[in-house]
Amino acid sequence: MKLPYSWLKELVPNLPPVAELEPIFAHLGLPLEGVDEVPAPVAGVILAAVQAAEPMAGTQLTRLTLATGASGVKTVASGAPNAVGLPAGTMVALVTPGTSLGGMEYGVRSMQGVESWGMCASAKELGIGEASAGILTFPVGTAAPGTPMSELWPADHVLDIEVTPNRADVLSALGVSRDLAAFLKLELKEPVVGPVPTQPGEIRVTLPPKGRTLERDPSRKLRFGCDHFAARAVSNVQNGPAPLWMQRRVTLSGMRSIDLIVDTSNYVMMELGQPTALYDRRDVQGDQINVNFGLREGETVKDLMGNTHQVGPEDLLILDGGAGEIPSVAEAFARAGEPKAGNHVLGIAGIVGGDHGHVRADTHNVVIESAHFDPVLLRRTATRLGLKTDAVYRFERGVDPLLAPKAAQRVAELLAQYGGGTPESGQTLVGEPELPLEITATGDQIRALLGMDIETAEMRDILKRLGCQVEGAGDELKVTGPSWRVDMNIWPDLAEEVARLHGYAELPETLPTMRVHESNLGASAPSQARSDLRRTLSGLGFQEVVTYTFTSDDEAQKARTETPGVRLQNPMTTDRTGMRTALYPSLLKAAQAHAKGERVLLFEIGRIFPATGETERLGLLMRGDLAGATYQPGVKGNFSVFKGLVESLAAAVGAAFTLEQLRGDDVPAALHPGIAGAVVWNGQRVGWLGALHPEIAQEFNLKGDTFILEAALPLPGRSWAFRDPSRAPAAWRDLAVIAPTGVSYGEVAALLKREAGELLESVEPFDVYTGDQVGAGNRSVAVRLVFRGAKTLTDEEVDPVMDRLIGAVKAQGWSIREK
Repeated sequence: MKLPYSWLKELVPNLPPVAELEPIFAHLGLPLEGVDEVPAPVAGVILAAVQAAEPMAGTQLTRLTLATGASGVKTVASGAPNAVGLPAGTMVALVTPGTSLGGMEYGVRSMQGVESWGMCASAKELGIGEASAGILTFPVGTAAPGTPMSELWPADHVLDIEVTPNRADVLSALGVSRDLAAFLKLELKEPVVGPVPTQPGEIRVTLPPKGRTLERDPSRKLRFGCDHFAARAVSNVQNGPAPLWMQRRVTLSGMRSIDLIVDTSNYVMMELGQPTALYDRRDVQGDQINVNFGLREGETVKDLMGNTHQVGPEDLLILDGGAGEIPSVAEAFARAGEPKAGNHVLGIAGIVGGDHGHVRADTHNVVIESAHFDPVLLRRTATRLGLKTDAVYRFERGVDPLLAPKAAQRVAELLAQYGGGTPESGQTLVGEPELPLEITATGDQIRALLGMDIETAEMRDILKRLGCQVEGAGDELKVTGPSWRVDMNIWPDLAEEVARLHGYAELPETLPTMRVHESNLGASAPSQARSDLRRTLSGLGFQEVVTYTFTSDDEAQKARTETPGVRLQNPMTTDRTGMRTALYPSLLKAAQAHAKGERVLLFEIGRIFPATGETERLGLLMRGDLAGATYQPGVKGNFSVFKGLVESLAAAVGAAFTLEQLRGDDVPAALHPGIAGAVVWNGQRVGWLGALHPEIAQEFNLKGDTFILEAALPLPGRSWAFRDPSRAPAAWRDLAVIAPTGVSYGEVAALLKREAGELLESVEPFDVYTGDQVGAGNRSVAVRLVFRGAKTLTDEEVDPVMDRLIGAVKAQGWSIREK
């Protein structure tokens, strides 16, 4: 929001200089986005009075005869559209010959046979505003002809104030001045507004019922719509240019000056914060204004800018008496196809005026609308219609519910003073606005919340300076906020205001006290486990990928995984129509981007969405050699290497990992039938590991071996335990077990561990043999058994264990390979 410094200085006379305001606004929670210095018009620009404005035949120019003061009567040829028919006495900004402006020096030149003495300028040409559609015009008698413009339009600074959504009260010069005066403890000179008439006015107003329910959706209530409406008629207004001082403030506030009636409405909005609308009284049929929800479904409304909008039963409208009785919502839908009897919409409430009723060049009698509307309803309507006006910007944030009659009175006074209008003696005021409720707090409450030692007496003073009514004895505070502070509803709001005006800079520097609720203990553990897992995998050489969770039926079919059951309502592309049911297809697609023979180590932690429910998974993929051959042999990428990487992962995080061979129907569809195993992590099956099925590899155009793992997260943990290393030496024994080739090493190791008892420390394979010595269909698996006790073990202690193991092997139907 932009406001000129001079305006604030008028309301707060002892306001500090501009250079000192930035930290003050920051303390108030209203930081300055910028401060623009607007220079006065250059020397050589004067005010001149129009004596005659005559069209120049055969051209689009107007010959202006101007009284310029000491220079006498001069003529200027102007092509501005608003120069046509300017009334005698109207004053304009004249750039006199010899004046340099915008890099150009103006002089006297002949235009279509007219000696044009300088130029009549627009606000943009003078560098004092953005309006460029016409020349600047001012009322008769603004100043003596020849008066320098710099005396009437002095240099100023424009403050660009950042306003948060909850501070609607500072969307005006008065609102900002209130905060400044309260913070700086300075006098505030509010705009002088005469007493609001108490007798009834000539305009009749009806409001919608409160709490109306939308009949097509009974669960939705349309709230109050409008709970306070002031209407005032003003007759015999002589419309024309607004006074120079008003144009200056409106222009510096970033708005375009139009004419007296429009500028007055905009000025009061910027001054007090209350948007108003003015209608031509000729169009307010029956001197009746109806505020109600929409007409028939699909009704179109033409606004004052010529744009059309479709409105319906959920949109609040301003209608005149010719609209007749407003139908109910059910009737509005039922009568949607009927011909319209005529559009009597004066405006879309609080957003934009309608073409019907807008102020025109020959408007002399106006009706002022000043009302308080439901911010939620207006925001919905404005968003749906794509309309964001200065009025709705304020209404949707919350305008003072008691401000409407005061703003109407202010508009009427200005139209009377500068337009010669005659306000009616009465004013129509309907509705019952909600008043602020009393808030109870204690000084101790506020001190505890803020962590600041502020006396209760100072709190009372701060709240009173903000316009609050404060009662209560001792430490108790009974506070009723001012009507313009719609954001003060609970006692922490009072604490915020106390801290704001006391000064956030006064917050003591203390170390924060960490109080962790029991429910938060260990809350970061899952996130920490993921971070540890990512860090460990990266250390092993894996590279993380983040892929889309979307897939398609075709991709699921190629990967032999479950067809997506969760479908996207609006898929981005045809190959992303559902949520994935497995992680490995995403890794296979990522691996396709790598060149043939290049080492590929990928991992992803992501979510999948099978029929059993959403879950988180870990996926690993390896392709190519782990290390290429150089002057030393490389490390071939095979199943043992991939399994070794997973074992290293488990060892790094302190987990027990084993792989159980899968056969037959237990083999996942993604894996090669002969190279597949179940991942057992800390004693629990969490997923599978193996070589990619050759047919799937062909579908994804992946040549060569590809190894994948998919496991459920979180991986099961186990409690850590520490013990002293044994001082006793180990006893080693070797044993070669002959078993059918279909028996995995894991089954052999499990049998030996189960039968050996507590003395067995570890089992490690060191040789596998197949050949004539063990018979067809068999293989010999040689393992090293490490025994350790509390003291040095003797043969008499170890041999019985070995005999037991041999007996268990033979009982299984296997045999022992002799030396």
